Amino acid sequence: MSVATGHYAEGPEALIVSLASRGDRDAFAELVRRRQSWVRNLMRRCCGNASQADDLSQQVFLQAWRKIRQLNDVSRFGSWLKQIAVNEWLQYRRRNDPLRGASKDDHVSLASTDKPNVAIDLDRALSTLPGPVSLCIVLSYYEQMTHDEIAALTGLKLGTVKSHIRRGSERLRELLAAYVEPANEEQDDE
Repeated sequence: MSVATGHYAEGPEALIVSLASRGDRDAFAELVRRRQSWVRNLMRRCCGNASQADDLSQQVFLQAWRKIRQLNDVSRFGSWLKQIAVNEWLQYRRRNDPLRGASKDDHVSLASTDKPNVAIDLDRALSTLPGPVSLCIVLSYYEQMTHDEIAALTGLKLGTVKSHIRRGSERLRELLAAYVEPANEEQDDE
């Protein structure tokens, strides 16, 4: 690690972004170090596959390096990077739609003989949703974005975003129904 790289770790992000936008590779490497976990988690939640999430994350940072000179406001680096990540995910889904031709009535079994891990099953269930639906849900629940923010980020109409979140949430409830605790059975006996 060079002395300069060590100083980047202590610097404010806006300064590091500014240096990276001028072609400083060490500064960009610091940005990747700071943001790679977040980007990878976003991609994993979208695609449900850790290996694919790694590949998509690399593509996100490759695009960011190519376009960082176009970033006009260094304080908006996080939202700019999120936009690149969302675009990369949408492009991936368009190229590799695993549900193309699948019926709406196709069901995914999440049942397991042992107690399944909720997070793994949630990721699996998310991956069965159509790309834009799972993206809207991930951005809403994991990234805590408002419907308006999601519409602006994805280019989808506000009503479409709301519908995707509502329908996707309903589908997730169906797929993950095994985790819902049954109503108090004692009340039924009375």
